[in-house]
Amino acid sequence: MIMAQEREFLKAQAQLSALCEFVRGAGEDGLRIDEVERGLFARLLELGLTLLQAFVAEQGDGDAGETLPAENHEVRRLEEPRTRRYLSIFGELTLTRFVYAEREGQKVERAPFDERLGLPASDFSYVLEDWLQRMCVKDSFAEAATSLRTLLNLAPSARAAEAMNQRLAEPVEAFRQARGAPSPEEEAEILVVTADGKGVPMRRPLEERARSGPRRGKGEKANKKQMAYVGAVYTIDPFLRTADDVIDEVLRRERAAERPAPCHKEVWAEMTRGADGEPSPGKDRLFAQMAINAQERDAERRRPLVCLMDGEAGLWDAQREWLPRAIGILDLFHVLERLWAVAYCFHPEQSPQAQEFVAHRLRMLLEGKVGYVIGGLRRLCDRHDLRGEKWRTVEAAIRYYENNRDHMRYDEYLAAGYPIGSGVAEGACRHLVKDRMERTGMRWTVHGAQAMLHLRAIYLNGDWQQFVEYRIETEQEALYGPSAA
Repeated sequence: MIMAQEREFLKAQAQLSALCEFVRGAGEDGLRIDEVERGLFARLLELGLTLLQAFVAEQGDGDAGETLPAENHEVRRLEEPRTRRYLSIFGELTLTRFVYAEREGQKVERAPFDERLGLPASDFSYVLEDWLQRMCVKDSFAEAATSLRTLLNLAPSARAAEAMNQRLAEPVEAFRQARGAPSPEEEAEILVVTADGKGVPMRRPLEERARSGPRRGKGEKANKKQMAYVGAVYTIDPFLRTADDVIDEVLRRERAAERPAPCHKEVWAEMTRGADGEPSPGKDRLFAQMAINAQERDAERRRPLVCLMDGEAGLWDAQREWLPRAIGILDLFHVLERLWAVAYCFHPEQSPQAQEFVAHRLRMLLEGKVGYVIGGLRRLCDRHDLRGEKWRTVEAAIRYYENNRDHMRYDEYLAAGYPIGSGVAEGACRHLVKDRMERTGMRWTVHGAQAMLHLRAIYLNGDWQQFVEYRIETEQEALYGPSAA
């Protein structure tokens, strides 16, 4: 083995000399600096592979004697060494080593060579897996694989990248439970939870595709969407404002000064998926996790708990079940959307009259006069004798305000400094779901979508490196026992 390592070292020295000669000759050949960079990087990858092979050669062949202890019994060294593939960031290695089992044809139970090197369960190195999946959470699997090929001259397939993504996501929930809550000293005064839903385009089941054939029937959609429920938990300091402050911000685009920033914002998403043979609703999974997170971050309930959402009744039902102490606040921007739609039923779009219509009624809502706004809209309908689509638009806004009236006490919320806009949830839906899951042509299975949502949330929360280390430690312990972690 020492001779094998020396051969690799000699090869590395020759490669290093060739590398130096390349640099010496680059100037004479008139190469641009970027051409030198590319040439250097390609040669450094070759050198890295040789040195990695030298390290492997030093580790022996895994022969630890005729027998080894396994769990409650002994295993024997199999007669012929076995090979396995190892794909590193420098290139591919073939590892040959002895392994141990009860007898030929039985499951390998010990591989001292693998244990010594801490080899992963798959063929891909932990470093390569880390780098590739950082790309996958931002780009399509095919694009990520192409980028890796361009950078490292490695070519894992898009399908391999997708399978790796699903495998990597398996310990996410355990990681989130093990990580614990932020330090209380780092938290702000108000605890906020917010939730929303975003559709994910799903692959049609195989039997449905076989039944319908390559062409869709009349009225049949190319794909169906399944809801991903997106939630966020964070703390924030009070932000005292008046109705005029809010109107200036949302209508006149004047950014509020000294707006507090969310602290330790954590976002994630849940799909409806199977659990113990039964469907586990994504909405319930999300709110259960938010309730646990809120309890961990404020076990003594010293902070006011605010729940910010739009008007979806199902979300508020879940809030009452899982977070009953929360102060429910209807997102002001959804309220404002309805108000603008009503304004355009009476005034031209973008007109000063429409803006004044909205400003007047928004002020009333912010002052807690929801009933006055509802009554006024009804009288306007009668006075203008609205019909058709315009009438339906105004009626929908009235019903929306009536159904959510308990969550529209904006005068109280502003006086307490509570947030009244769910921009965090809206942003999470866009960044976590839409920006990755709804690109052209993308279709997902539930398992694949949930894996991507898990990993993308880890990445967006800033926990990627911590999660990767946790994942390596847990896999090493599972493969080789507690001492390997």
